[in-house]
Amino acid sequence: MIEVKIKPLTVNQAWQGRRYKTDEYKAYEFALMHLLPKKITLPQKPYRIYLEFGISSKLADWDNPIKPFQDILQKKYGFNDRDVFEGIVKKVIVKKGEEYVRFKIETMQ
Repeated sequence: MIEVKIKPLTVNQAWQGRRYKTDEYKAYEFALMHLLPKKITLPQKPYRIYLEFGISSKLADWDNPIKPFQDILQKKYGFNDRDVFEGIVKKVIVKKGEEYVRFKIETMQ
C-alpha cells in the first residue's frame, strides 16, 4: 500500500459557495425514499457499508453515485455517515433499463 502524508480534501472543501440540489437529484431522492424499505435494523456503530451500483454506462466513474446514495440512506434511516468507517463499492455494467443499487450496512468487527 502506498501512503502519502497529506490531509484529505473533503467534498465541502473542494467547491466554493453553496451547492444546490438539481431537479434530477430531487427526483432521485423522492424515488429512493419511496423505494427503499420503510425500516431496517441498523447494527452497532461503527459501520461498514457495501454498495453495488448496476450502471449502464461504461464511462461512468465508480465513485460518483456513492455520496448522493449514502446521503439519502442516512436521511431515510437516521444514521450519520460520519459513523461509516469502511466502504466496499462495486460497479457492475448492465443493459440500459436494468440499472440498480444494492446495499448492506453492518458493524465493523
